[in-house]
Amino acid sequence: MAGHSKWANIQHRKGRQDAIRSKLFSKLAKEITVAAKMGDPDPAKNPRLRLAVKEAKAVSVPKDVIDRAIKKSLGGDAENYEEIRYEGYGPGGVAVIVEAMTDNRNRTASVVRSTFGKNGGNLGETGSVSFMFDRKGEIMYAPTVADGDVVMMAAIEAGAEDVEFDEDGHWIYCADTDLNEVSTALEAQLGESVTAKLVWRPKTTTELDLDGVQKLMKLVETLEDDDDVQNVTHNLEASDEVMAAYAES
Repeated sequence: MAGHSKWANIQHRKGRQDAIRSKLFSKLAKEITVAAKMGDPDPAKNPRLRLAVKEAKAVSVPKDVIDRAIKKSLGGDAENYEEIRYEGYGPGGVAVIVEAMTDNRNRTASVVRSTFGKNGGNLGETGSVSFMFDRKGEIMYAPTVADGDVVMMAAIEAGAEDVEFDEDGHWIYCADTDLNEVSTALEAQLGESVTAKLVWRPKTTTELDLDGVQKLMKLVETLEDDDDVQNVTHNLEASDEVMAAYAES
């Protein structure tokens, strides 16, 4: 099983998250609105909304923004968004999954296809790369919450499948359908997690050198800059030396 990717953390350290803060808030608000519109507007009664609110709070989305997003779902003028997944290959043959939420399928498909083509990638059919990933629930706790043994035992008792540790925290994985149940059980033992969300976890990885990494991350960043794109996942692997060089570039 491929391990937790540190690329998001490297991008954060490079300060990129600060540059796209308002865009990130907008995307999280969109997920909250859709989750509330599809189910109950009370997070306690709507697992998807509960997780969306948790994710928003994890990156310090203001409470009034969250409340407005929920209230928007109750109005008749709330947009009808369609959730679409795109799959393809980036530079160096790295598998890429793009999750979008759009009110115009043709517009989004055109932009995603063009972005792949302009950045050394190729957009494929649905299913062309997702077989290389497992859909999992991912629950993250800060490294200070407890030591590894305590977290491991709590995860086992909660019904999790796997646990990983690194300098950034404890990463607990479970079946995608068990995310809400496992997250709730862990909260009873460890307190509230930093994040709890569905992810695509790569079964295999593709290794690139620094030049390849820079080209791939340009594709990823361009995709993430599009308002319709919610998440971009890839199966990139690189040595510690390459990761360090990219972080400094």
